[in-house]
Amino acid sequence: MTTQIESAAHDTVDDLALARQLKAGRDKIFTELRKLIVGQEAVIEQVLLTLLAGGNSLIVGVPGLAKTLLIQTIARVLDLKFSRIQFTPDLMPSDIIGTDLVQENPESGERRMVFMPGPIFSNIILADEINRTPPKTQAALLEAMQEHRVTVQGRTYTLDEPFFVFATQNPIELEGTYPLPEAQLDRFMFHITMDHLPEREEMDVVRSTTAIQDPQFEHAVDGPALVAFQRLVRQVPVSDPVLQYAVSLVRHTRPKDPRAPEAIRQCVSYGASVRAAQYLVLGGKARALTQGRLHVTFDDVKALAHPVLRHRVLTNFYAESERITSDDLIDQLLETVAPPSSGL
Repeated sequence: MTTQIESAAHDTVDDLALARQLKAGRDKIFTELRKLIVGQEAVIEQVLLTLLAGGNSLIVGVPGLAKTLLIQTIARVLDLKFSRIQFTPDLMPSDIIGTDLVQENPESGERRMVFMPGPIFSNIILADEINRTPPKTQAALLEAMQEHRVTVQGRTYTLDEPFFVFATQNPIELEGTYPLPEAQLDRFMFHITMDHLPEREEMDVVRSTTAIQDPQFEHAVDGPALVAFQRLVRQVPVSDPVLQYAVSLVRHTRPKDPRAPEAIRQCVSYGASVRAAQYLVLGGKARALTQGRLHVTFDDVKALAHPVLRHRVLTNFYAESERITSDDLIDQLLETVAPPSSGL
């Protein structure tokens, strides 16, 4: 019994030390990113929470906002293998996953099938303009995003950890695009929106990008440490009231739920799935650790409601005609759905 108690105490000490490392690592990553990325504090925060929670995220913004540069820079700061896949109408699943090729042994002359891995065999995948390719090719990412593996000709290949997919979309250019199916949208932890910078920060961008840029990055966190952080995130406790609040928010997005507000019933075709509640809680755990806390609060859930729910609350024609967006409806939910009376 004494040995078990000592072992548990040792594990607790190790976890506390790891929690401090996570907080310090997050701060260091921010510092390193600032060598090249200007502004976009909320976007960077949500990308880092994606990494710590082990999820995948969709980044939406007009061209020229540094979506690609941000993900490339994070891969450099973390010293992770990075692949950028430019999605186009003629892109095939094999261009992403890889394919079997016939190769001849130069010594024996024997021919055999050899698997040639595609760009998905990296740590961080940037699916650039993912909605420019047909659904068949978009679906090639599903197994990798969910299971961290791919299947080719009946054979399964496990992807190296850590593994993340960040996809980008241009919200203003719709001609020649293929909207992501709801099932695939639901695989993304966050829908991250990028907007234009304030004028002063935009001046800083123009000043820095028109001069010589050769930043040298220190690797604040490596791949194994990131995997350890992901395990630690899942160990963070969450109280029943906070859990109940996350689930309640999600259930109120469903127009058929008897507690759904009138605005939801009138404007929403389909609400969020249980995966939304899972990501609210998981993201809340990661957010708590980045702020030096070992517990999740109602504010953690509220802070992540928009990126978690905006692509899962599907508005109908009436909402579009009235120019009511998912973000508008989420704002109403946060005002009307009160946290349980007891909790943090």
